[in-house]
Amino acid sequence: MTDRELDAAGITDPALRAAYARCRRLNARHGKTYFLATRLLPVARRPAVHALYGFARWADDIVDDLDGDTTTAERGRALAVLQQRLESGLRHGDSVEPVVRALTHTAREYGIDHRHFADFMASMRSDLEVTDYPTFEDLSRYMHGSAAVIGLQMLPVLGTVVPREEAAPHAAALGVAFQLTNFLRDVGEDLDRGRVYLPADLLAAHGADRELLHWSRATGARDRRITASLEAAADLTRGIYREAAPGLAMLDPVSRPCIRTAFVLYGGILDAVRDDGYAVLHRRAAVPRRRRVAVALDGLTRVAAARLRAAGFPRPEPAHRLPAPGRIHGEAA
Repeated sequence: MTDRELDAAGITDPALRAAYARCRRLNARHGKTYFLATRLLPVARRPAVHALYGFARWADDIVDDLDGDTTTAERGRALAVLQQRLESGLRHGDSVEPVVRALTHTAREYGIDHRHFADFMASMRSDLEVTDYPTFEDLSRYMHGSAAVIGLQMLPVLGTVVPREEAAPHAAALGVAFQLTNFLRDVGEDLDRGRVYLPADLLAAHGADRELLHWSRATGARDRRITASLEAAADLTRGIYREAAPGLAMLDPVSRPCIRTAFVLYGGILDAVRDDGYAVLHRRAAVPRRRRVAVALDGLTRVAAARLRAAGFPRPEPAHRLPAPGRIHGEAA
């Protein structure tokens, strides 16, 4: 983490600065899309975002075991240790574990409800045992803890121009939309880890099932039933983006460019999946670099405009425009 960010946030203790720096590294390594968007936040707010996402990534790494050299029991024990350190840290306001130390400091500074962290850990524990979801309702219960609460944790850091409870449902929906986008992009990789996040009822509605997904992954063959299921999942996800969109205008103006950039970039992943023919069982779809750069530049323009308005200057016209937050993939919100 840059000294400038830590200085702006008023973080002076060397151990705490090192803790935040570790969170920033976790966020940078795992969350390239959102890390890029975070660069558009005011510098004083960036450390808190890195703490929240760094902790989430760390817990997720324990569950997923990216190196593939631990048993489920070992991952369960590691998650239990993290849970104990989290609860102790939140209770006492500090921790010897750097990532937890940064998280507890952020939670205290921004008054983040501790229940959001408890709900998150509950979903992480379920990932050790649950490998599929019969219905979207079942998946939604999981996503409350794994995704919706991330949006709710972020809300005090981002700030709002309306009562926080008014913006909360939209923040939660955006967290869910981001996660559903990741699920769609990562169907093949998740299948290799023994998990299917596409609800069984959605697959069945199009004649697909887990066995068919395994067959396609193993053989490299395509099947129209799988494609139809993935298209339906993408349509469902776009609908949740539409639920989230009104919340962008409820955020503090200096935070909007960050979240809008993430909104557009993650929505672009759905476009990339579609443009690649829904081949996610065989390769990962990615937003082209030129598109990411264009969105980032638009975000920078909006940051400059927000700062000028805050200083009492008229708003400049952007050099170029991207689709408004209420429109995704040509659809009206």
